Amino acid sequence: MINLKSWFLLAILFMFLCTTLGSDAVDSVLRRLDSKRAQSVVQESAAKGVLQRLLPTHLHSFEFKIISKDLCGGRSCFRITNYKSSRRNSPEILIQGTTAVEIASGLHWYLKYKCGAHISWDKTGGVQLASVPKPGALPLVEARGVTIQRPVPWNYYQNVVTSSYSYVWWDWQRWEKEIDWMALQGINLPLAFTGQEAIWQKVFLGYNITTQELNNFFGGPAFLAWARMGNLHAWGGPLSQNWLNIQLALQKRILSRMQELGMTPVLPSFSGNVPAALKKIFPSANITRLGDWNTVSGDSRWCCTFLLSPSDPLFIEIGEAFIQKQIKEYGDITDIYNCDTFNENTPPTDDPTYISSLGSAVYKAMSKANSNAVWLMQGWLFYSDSKYWKPPQMEALLHSVPRGKMIVLDLFADVKPIWKSSSQFYGTPYIWCMLHNFGGNIEMYGVLDAVASGPIDARTSENSTMVGVGMCMEGIEHNPVVYELMPEMAFRGGNFQLQGWLKSYSRRRYGKLNDHIEAAWEILYHTIYNCTDGIAFHNTDYIVKFPDWDPSGKTGTGISGTDMSNQNGMQQLAGFQWNRRFLFSEKSSSLPKPHLWYSTEDVIKALKLFLDAGKELSGSLTYRYDLVDLTRQSLSKLANQVYLDAISAFHHEDAKALSLHSQKFLQLIKDIDKLLAADDNFLLGTWLESAKNLAMNSDEMKQYEWNARTQITMWYDNAKYNQSKLHDYANKFWSGLLEAYYLPRASMYFKLLSRSLEENVDFNLLEWRKEWIAYSNKWQESTELYPVKAKGDALAIATVLYEKYFS
Repeated sequence: MINLKSWFLLAILFMFLCTTLGSDAVDSVLRRLDSKRAQSVVQESAAKGVLQRLLPTHLHSFEFKIISKDLCGGRSCFRITNYKSSRRNSPEILIQGTTAVEIASGLHWYLKYKCGAHISWDKTGGVQLASVPKPGALPLVEARGVTIQRPVPWNYYQNVVTSSYSYVWWDWQRWEKEIDWMALQGINLPLAFTGQEAIWQKVFLGYNITTQELNNFFGGPAFLAWARMGNLHAWGGPLSQNWLNIQLALQKRILSRMQELGMTPVLPSFSGNVPAALKKIFPSANITRLGDWNTVSGDSRWCCTFLLSPSDPLFIEIGEAFIQKQIKEYGDITDIYNCDTFNENTPPTDDPTYISSLGSAVYKAMSKANSNAVWLMQGWLFYSDSKYWKPPQMEALLHSVPRGKMIVLDLFADVKPIWKSSSQFYGTPYIWCMLHNFGGNIEMYGVLDAVASGPIDARTSENSTMVGVGMCMEGIEHNPVVYELMPEMAFRGGNFQLQGWLKSYSRRRYGKLNDHIEAAWEILYHTIYNCTDGIAFHNTDYIVKFPDWDPSGKTGTGISGTDMSNQNGMQQLAGFQWNRRFLFSEKSSSLPKPHLWYSTEDVIKALKLFLDAGKELSGSLTYRYDLVDLTRQSLSKLANQVYLDAISAFHHEDAKALSLHSQKFLQLIKDIDKLLAADDNFLLGTWLESAKNLAMNSDEMKQYEWNARTQITMWYDNAKYNQSKLHDYANKFWSGLLEAYYLPRASMYFKLLSRSLEENVDFNLLEWRKEWIAYSNKWQESTELYPVKAKGDALAIATVLYEKYFS
């Protein structure tokens, strides 16, 4: 019999062997991926292309060179040195890197830390390059140069739903900018999901499934992510052949550019989601109809998809065919494939042996087509379905594939790291990821301390199997400070001084030192960007997610005026529960309370400091974006309290106070809309026009606009008296949406509240539901135009609103 001491020693030995073998296996994967990269001259040219699009005036100021990992201690790295030449008009700075991504990262590092520049998405203010000296006057680096090694090999990017919340309406011009941004941020492992429906069409037509049957399988453009995951089918569809062809051509350009830059794209694989018609063609196949996912009445037109069990031989056959079709279309460009069969579907038994057999089958479907395949899996299920995935079940799945053939994304490591409670995923390589955003909502939020320390703690922990960092947000183009810090952690190996970095960030973002701005960012760091309560879903402010709630208490318990006036009472998010993937289900029996994790008074002080800096910084687009966003956030939190004051007045049967507070709430919506209209980056029209611009005919234009409008409002199906269970999940603070959609909804509600007091009758929640749902459906179908260009002076408007509401 083995005693406790012996068992402990064996456990340590096992973890050591897992770590060692896993490390060797990862090295083997890296060597194979290196062999697939574009030639050095191609990568150097691609890096030059990034520079030309970013800073064309300095195209000849830099020299780029691909170098071997042997010159970087066997790791990926970049080196920045002064270019040594006596020739006139020669380059000034030499940047060497093991791939073009490393070169672009080195360029970004140099521009940040030697020239005081800043690079963010266009929709978050864009670039600040005014601080970069003219050609011929670039600052030199120290004589020995700057060498930065990656402490871990991979920098991963994207969530499986980002393609729907953010990328859905992109053309090549926008994609090119994004890939440039990825390269500058050091991202070398991006998810590449565009155009996969065209591949699936080729596969399933080979199984005698008709085009009409595929129309019932694919979702509409704005809902493809959930159709791919088997949550729904046909909603927002069908997909035209135009769409399929254009997206496939776009994917080829995306993959070509990624490969030129030395990135390793992660392609999709087969998870078991199949058209209903397959069950008729293969009646003996183990195909199960799944349960309802968030419909209001289980409508079979889009509810309840079909899953082919991994235990069925047909699963491996289809999985192999899909990857073979991808290789035929794109070439042999990657070994890494994403599959999340178990994220949405709990296996029918918790028997570890059965789970292991399922995992083995999923991997076999990949490896039959590509013998070097590596399965990249989102680890969200281990958090969201933790009651099922206990240690024996987790270990069975993680060890169901050969060592080193699986990489797990610790998807929510910024808040709920799984590596700590799972013995480093039981020796399986994993990537430390930041989730951060749900639904592409616009909300200033962050956990900067966790982002700055979490990856380092994980990498340096005992028996660490961490092999990368990643960003897995559902939507992008917000919170630029978070999305500059997180990818930089891929290059940070030791102690990191976050507060010093933030001071540098504030100077670089606006192009100059400003005491007011530095003081404001000190406050923002300790408030908005220091959320430590572990709550996942953030933007539930009443303006954009208006409560479906009867304040009279007829449908459930109310809350007292004292509770409603106490901001501490808003610290907890009530009335929600996790409902499958990332989504919440609302209960009308209690009032949902917006998430508030900081002192609003302190943030208003930061806003005042921002306004005080306006005279010096008003010409900065990055300043304007941050000012508008911070003013919006402050007013939105104020509106939460105003709503609660209105409800308190209703409880006290004070019609005059109800009128006062409800009118203030409605005016706040109008004022925020006017503020957002003053910045190009907060406009509804941009989203709608980008959708219509992809259309090839009038029918597609109408369909795409409906998809775009529906995703950000009702989201899914509804009934006459029942709003979608996902309504407002993808809410947006966009000018046009506030005044045209959120304002009428709130107006209808407060009108009925006032009538209830004036006529001494019960508040009629059903009447409000009927009225606003009908209004929403009409708005979703409508085609009125919204501005795509800003109007008004953002600084002047923000100043007036501060004086109006906060002085």
